[in-house]
Amino acid sequence: MIRKLFPTLLVACLLLPIPAEFLTQGGVTRAESDQVFGEGLPATATLKTSAELNKKIKSGRGADLVRVIIQSASLRQNSVTQDSGSQLLSSSIDSSIENAGGASLRHFQSFPLRVALMSSHAAAALAERTDVVHVSLDKEVRTLGHVSKTTGADAVRTGDGSSNSGLDGSGVGIAVLDSGVDIDHKVFLSKTNVLRVAVNRDFTGENRTDDPYGHGTHVASLAAGNGRISNSQYIGIAPNARILNLRVLNSQGLGSTAGVLSALDWVATNREVHNIRVVNLSLGMAAVDSYRYDPVCLAVRRLVDAGIAVVAAAGNNGSDGEGNKLYGHIHSPGNEPSAITVGATNTFGTNSRHDDGIASFSSRGPTRSYWTDSSSVRHYDNLIKPDLVAPGNKLVDAQAADNFLVTNYPHLDAGMSNNDERKMMYLSGTSMATPVAAGAAALLIEANPTLTPNLIKLLLTYTAQPLAGFNMFEQGSGQLNIKGAVALAKLVRTDLNAGTPLGDPLLTTTDVPAPETTIDGYTFRWSRGTILNHTYATGYDLITRYQRIYGTGLLLGDGVITGDGVITGDTTMISDGVITGDQIMTSDGVITGDGSPFLAVSILFGNAELLVDGDVIGDGVITGDGVITGDGVITGDLFVQAQSARVNGEDTTGMEVTPDDGSDYLEY
Repeated sequence: MIRKLFPTLLVACLLLPIPAEFLTQGGVTRAESDQVFGEGLPATATLKTSAELNKKIKSGRGADLVRVIIQSASLRQNSVTQDSGSQLLSSSIDSSIENAGGASLRHFQSFPLRVALMSSHAAAALAERTDVVHVSLDKEVRTLGHVSKTTGADAVRTGDGSSNSGLDGSGVGIAVLDSGVDIDHKVFLSKTNVLRVAVNRDFTGENRTDDPYGHGTHVASLAAGNGRISNSQYIGIAPNARILNLRVLNSQGLGSTAGVLSALDWVATNREVHNIRVVNLSLGMAAVDSYRYDPVCLAVRRLVDAGIAVVAAAGNNGSDGEGNKLYGHIHSPGNEPSAITVGATNTFGTNSRHDDGIASFSSRGPTRSYWTDSSSVRHYDNLIKPDLVAPGNKLVDAQAADNFLVTNYPHLDAGMSNNDERKMMYLSGTSMATPVAAGAAALLIEANPTLTPNLIKLLLTYTAQPLAGFNMFEQGSGQLNIKGAVALAKLVRTDLNAGTPLGDPLLTTTDVPAPETTIDGYTFRWSRGTILNHTYATGYDLITRYQRIYGTGLLLGDGVITGDGVITGDTTMISDGVITGDQIMTSDGVITGDGSPFLAVSILFGNAELLVDGDVIGDGVITGDGVITGDGVITGDLFVQAQSARVNGEDTTGMEVTPDDGSDYLEY
């Protein structure tokens, strides 16, 4: 089941046919990080229009005017800025748009993308240009416990007798792309009454940056809300971090791909000014196009390559209306391999982690986005996602004044205060789990500012708690453990760079912490592993020896070799002390790779519809008509949506609410 990475082992073929894009000469996979804005795309992927655009044309609606995202060839693939050659290329494409009767609506400073209004037929014709990589529809976007204690954030903020205390996110910028932030709410002040929302920008066209929908305020407070209310019972994970309010969802919780791209473009341009090290995306859309083509995934990759950790929601389509498990419904951009994709757990109203489990609504992998070759054969990405899970059921945090969600669903009000500046509300979903992980990333960066996004992902997954009885498609490496991750982050060398030799010491000490954490009296073991695209890796060397995949411009899955059912590694990228597996496992709760086999990794490289134990695998299209269904989940097949807004949570059990007495508690 598990194979050691022998330096000389090369393998030729899988049990099932291998799509050509996974292999290069010698059997080593092409580095996924090359597949950015047109480079490294499958040579047989000649269909350069998205599935939705093709569907519109085939249905006889080719004359309809549509907003499209056009990806042009970039002359500088690994930079977040373009050069003059790219600008000349851009001008030529704009002329073609105008000649076809269309209009170029928006350009981006850091991405070789543009938004245009033109007919579906004209958009498809534009895709025939050799300097156009892909054309897709501009989709609409939607919003799809004592969390600080159960995750271990309290321990690293207030101290637990160890050297881990004193971290609160100070100096770190978290960009929250959501429905806005109510900056009048008390949770966004510093201890000295300075507003920590440093920037407010609107990308919806409504020319407002407050939060009439009510989603973004709750999300931002989970990541970085302070502890003034109810004696710090509902404090955020990084309560002194800087918040960048980038509003991409409107008053109804709707947005567009173009709006999200504009906000990400703003992050790329202003990241150094505001020290933006983390981006929170508690939103998503149906993951139809492969991450190799999806414009939001490509933009996310650019930011990660620039040193920004991007945390994305897995989605809320983990079960059908009858409660049956669904697989294959990870949303975009959660299907992007460089993102830290987060699913949700249910803590059942307790701080102890002994009874935690995966929330039934949390989307399961594998990713089912795909590209289509010249023979019209679909090639599914089939990545193992999510990367990890975090509490996301009935979480209590800030309520925006007069917001849509509470107005229409009054029971979401937690009933803690009558003061609009102090009100709190319940929400459930992977939207809530995502900022918990984003706040954790900010704490790791504060502990060690030199960490790359890949190292942040490694530390979060390596120290995660494997949940017994749940497979890797449900939990990735396991449940977030901030206390353990910070302990390791502080030990990582600060002089690592692209020239650090493979296998050099990763830590500043040989005295490595024991791989276990105690929270609220319960001790659990770390996963001691991480997800690598289609497989997983485990081993002591992951945290004791430097791996080339920890650098920027790479993916954790780069260097993995596949063949005849065996998973191994290219030892120019991964040391031979790391082991990988050829089975997707159902965990026994002890360590990554332990437990019972759930699905052979080799099957992920095939193109068959995956059916496991009678459970349903989707094709990446989320069904629905774009309305709020009975349980408050917003669905739709052409929408970017917030990954929460669930009116009813996993169950009726939530953290016991502590009323607010109206006085500010400042000892958090």
